[in-house]
Amino acid sequence: MYSAGTGRRLEKRYDTNRPELYEEVKLFRNAREREKYDNMADVFALIQTLQCLEKAYIKDAVTAKEYNDSCAKLLAQITAAFNLVKSSTYPDIKSFMNGFYMDCPAAAQRIEEGKPITVQDNQGNVSKSIANVISLYITLCDKLQMDMKAKDELYADLKCLVDILDRMSNLPPNFEGKEKAYKWVSELDKMSAADCLDEEQVRQMVFDLESSREAFVRTLG
Repeated sequence: MYSAGTGRRLEKRYDTNRPELYEEVKLFRNAREREKYDNMADVFALIQTLQCLEKAYIKDAVTAKEYNDSCAKLLAQITAAFNLVKSSTYPDIKSFMNGFYMDCPAAAQRIEEGKPITVQDNQGNVSKSIANVISLYITLCDKLQMDMKAKDELYADLKCLVDILDRMSNLPPNFEGKEKAYKWVSELDKMSAADCLDEEQVRQMVFDLESSREAFVRTLG
């Protein structure tokens, strides 16, 4: 490289007095620090996995037994893994999640409750009610899609759904899922046991049930 004014060659110089500027940057400098970061990565990955499991259960992508077994195992693993990283910086899992900007609300709720959603909650059976509502939404949609559209094939599950929604005090009084469920109970009340919904009614009922389930999950999320 040459100087524009003198035409003399310029030497490219490095600051040899600060060799640390040319060192490779590492997260850790010894085995102990490396283990610390490995342990934090384990906790992060387990929480993300739990979030994915919660979403999979809501979408009926796993069975209740698969969910229950996997969730209980993950909760135990998260507790054990977090004990290795617990410190004044991260005194609890919530502070760890906030520190790493983790957007995992379903996992956070499950960790706070300390049990799968399918396990009965001793304080008002809230978790059991949530699981039952989701299960009933799925069951009713499955029945309709399997051409089970007679009143006596649908009424008991639909009435059970309405009863549970009525008992859930944590739902807003104007929750749209309640209104739609009431509407279909009223519709079935007009029919005899062997009467069937027509194709238009089946299509509308499936739509109402699926949209209500999504609203239910959003409301409680």
